[in-house]
Amino acid sequence: MGEVLTRAEIRRDQDVFAVRQLGRRIAELVGLESQDQIRVATALSEIGREALGRGAGSTVVFDLREDRLVITVDYLDGADVRESEGVQLAGRLVDEIALSAGDRRVTLVKRVPEHRRRRSLDGIRAELARLSPPTAALDVLREQNRELAGTLEEVLRLNAELTETNQGVLALYNQLSAELEETNRGVVALYAELDEKSSQLRQAAEARQRFWANVSHELRLPLNSIIGLVRLLLGSGAEPLTGEQHHQVTLIGASADTLLALVGELLDLAKAESGRLDPQPSMVDVVALAEGLRMTLQPAGRADGVTLSAHVSAHVSDDVADEIGEMFVDETMLTTILRNLLSNALKFTEQGEVRLTAAVDPAMAEVVFTVADTGVGIPPEHLERVFEEFFQVPGPLQLKTKGTGLGLPYARRLTEAIGGTLELASRPGEGTTATLRVPHRMVTPEVGRVLVADDDAGFRAVARQMLFGFATAVDEAADGVEALNLMRERPPEVILVDLLMPRLDGTALLHRMAEDDVLCEIPAVVVSVVSEQPGEPHPVLPKHGLRRDRLLEALREAVRDRAVRDRAVRDRAGRHAGSVEGDRGGAHD
Repeated sequence: MGEVLTRAEIRRDQDVFAVRQLGRRIAELVGLESQDQIRVATALSEIGREALGRGAGSTVVFDLREDRLVITVDYLDGADVRESEGVQLAGRLVDEIALSAGDRRVTLVKRVPEHRRRRSLDGIRAELARLSPPTAALDVLREQNRELAGTLEEVLRLNAELTETNQGVLALYNQLSAELEETNRGVVALYAELDEKSSQLRQAAEARQRFWANVSHELRLPLNSIIGLVRLLLGSGAEPLTGEQHHQVTLIGASADTLLALVGELLDLAKAESGRLDPQPSMVDVVALAEGLRMTLQPAGRADGVTLSAHVSAHVSDDVADEIGEMFVDETMLTTILRNLLSNALKFTEQGEVRLTAAVDPAMAEVVFTVADTGVGIPPEHLERVFEEFFQVPGPLQLKTKGTGLGLPYARRLTEAIGGTLELASRPGEGTTATLRVPHRMVTPEVGRVLVADDDAGFRAVARQMLFGFATAVDEAADGVEALNLMRERPPEVILVDLLMPRLDGTALLHRMAEDDVLCEIPAVVVSVVSEQPGEPHPVLPKHGLRRDRLLEALREAVRDRAVRDRAVRDRAGRHAGSVEGDRGGAHD
């Protein structure tokens, strides 16, 4: 319960002015600021006028409850003020407003800042008792005019402050614009410098690739000659050699073989770095491949007291019963990858076993090859570094073995070329396990060449992996201009295009294709970060979370739709030709 400060009644227009002035004075006494005093007085006048307008009076009670000024207005004669305009306006001027007692009571609440209260309750009541009611509305109007004049001066002052603030903001904006323009010039200059550096790096990379290719090629010729001469010297038809001569010539031949293998690795790595790896998939017998590797590498393994075994799970061929252990993959690349992994395992395993296994992961639709050994293992900090060119794990066993540090980097590049992944897991002293995952393909490609046009290199790599085995070849373009050039050079059977690309975006690319007499026949599937593209005539797939089955089905439908259209065109052309021929025959008769 609060403390009642005073009461008042509204029966006529003069009472509205009196209650307004009373409310203003009470708000001042309890510690409200000037603006809040005016709000309270205005709310009371709106409520009072609303009551008189409805032909009813009202009683007003002023309470002080802790930190709130509570004003209760009871409408007389049963007036209903529900949803009235005066109540709505008053509600915007106070902190709280409530209707009760059958919508005939309005309660207004205005919070009083604790630090603003200056007078005691008895002091407030004494001050109110000394107030004399206004005798005429004119005095109240004069008071209101003075209040309005004060409010106008306050508004003018605030407007002057706002104008000054705007001038400061404008000056700051001009300063920031000048700084931003200067920064943009610096960024443009930096981009130009970066472009120049990028061009220099590309030229250096191309020069390095040419260097490795040329040097490797030039080294192979004399090495082959040396090896050939050594074989002649050691052959059955050659002149007999002394024991020392035979030993020295044998050393020459072994060194030449080592150099030739190194040159071959350098040439292969240079070819991989230049992006010239082009998989040629075919049906491969996995069992025969694994057994061939075991037979080829087993003698070296047995000489070191290491057992080499190979096991291919029967699950590899569950999809095709009459093609046991077959998969669709580039046989040369897969063989090279596995040979490098097995050679490394045998090289760093002194006792125990090296085991090659192959099985299908149905959930990922991949064939999983593992090469596990019981060798020296690899420290955790070197697990990724072994895929760097020329890096070799330091250790005593490394000094005994021959190697260049190129086998694993080349194996990973070949793995990426066939759409797979290659990872290592190892513990020092417990051995190493290499896991090669290759897409499981059991059939020949369904479509020909597919072009993937997207500026996101990561998405292009994912798309290439999804399309491996489904398409005979996959081309990549980083923007619309490059895509147009590739399509004119090697027309694809279908194109997968992203809408957001630099230089020429996907929408503009599709328009260019539609205007070209040849390219207009190429079907397209759109990938976009927004799955819904209103008005897009081509099928649209969401870029994020794209599943392989949805991608392949969309490409199949695009190719089928084109075939249906081509058939319809040929049928119409045939019917037209037959009609013309019939007309000619009738005219002749």
